[in-house]
Amino acid sequence: MIKVGIVGATGYAGCELVRLLNAHPEAEVVAVSSVSFEGKALSEVYPSYLDINDMVCESADEVVSKSDVVFAALPHGLSQELAADCVKNNVKFIDLGADFRLESEDEYKEWYGGSFLDKSLHEESVYGLPEFFRDDIKGKRIISNPGCYTTCSPLALAPAVKNGLVELKGIICNCASGVTGAGRKPSQGSHYPELNEGFHAYKAGCHRHTPEIEQTLSRLSGEKVTITFVPHLLPVNRGILATCYADVKEGVTYEQIRKAYEEFYRDEYFVRLLPDGMYADIHNIKYSNYCDISLHFDSRAGKLIACAAIDNMVKGAAGQAIQNMNIIFGLDEKTGLMITPPAF
Repeated sequence: MIKVGIVGATGYAGCELVRLLNAHPEAEVVAVSSVSFEGKALSEVYPSYLDINDMVCESADEVVSKSDVVFAALPHGLSQELAADCVKNNVKFIDLGADFRLESEDEYKEWYGGSFLDKSLHEESVYGLPEFFRDDIKGKRIISNPGCYTTCSPLALAPAVKNGLVELKGIICNCASGVTGAGRKPSQGSHYPELNEGFHAYKAGCHRHTPEIEQTLSRLSGEKVTITFVPHLLPVNRGILATCYADVKEGVTYEQIRKAYEEFYRDEYFVRLLPDGMYADIHNIKYSNYCDISLHFDSRAGKLIACAAIDNMVKGAAGQAIQNMNIIFGLDEKTGLMITPPAF
């Protein structure tokens, strides 16, 4: 059994890791940590885990000492020292935060206000979006797990971008997320009377996930990609819908685009390319590691409209992190993640 430790276990992503790993046949959660709830049982924080996981939250050092792999579900700026400690102790490290996501330290400084504490760790780290970078992930020690928007939007656009079917200028990613994406700490924006029966954009054109999406699309296309990214807050607990727009290159047909998507995702278990006429819907991927993609073509404007739906807490966080763990330990990627979304 793989011995798993979770640092930041009482946040939403950490809590979701516990839920999913409880059903993993090859892994066992052996230690959990939480600064806010150190000394308390996880089931005191989340009563739904009573008699399922009553593990007491310890220090991060204790978690590292007991684990083969550590998942860090922490705010940005808190993972780099933990990663160094894991590497020193020959423990695999999977970061659900942002510290290792950007390849450029200048961009990290611009968007997060931090710096690379140990450049060698950043050079060793691998960006863990399995559908694109699976071969890079195998056997690695430090995995940077992509965020929710930065998983959903590239999955929607990748085949068109990689195959040169759309213009790289003018791409728009219009996304809407459930409120769990804002984390567990209360704020006025996530307060029920403020959120309920509302729907609004936020951080339009200046969200921190922008350079990460651009980085992935640039890597896939081989050219620098600049996007317009506008996130929105949905009055639901979980789920992300990304509606992405791109100008189709002259002479390219919808049939060519559809074929490119079919070939690109043919062997990807967790990506479901929907039949023409269907629309990706967050209802149909809830609690699962699936990404549903639907394609639409505006022939009048010459635009591809690619919609993708994921559960932001699973494929956008904990599920994808477990998918990465499975890869680095040589397991089938689907292990522990064969979750059927509820029909209602």
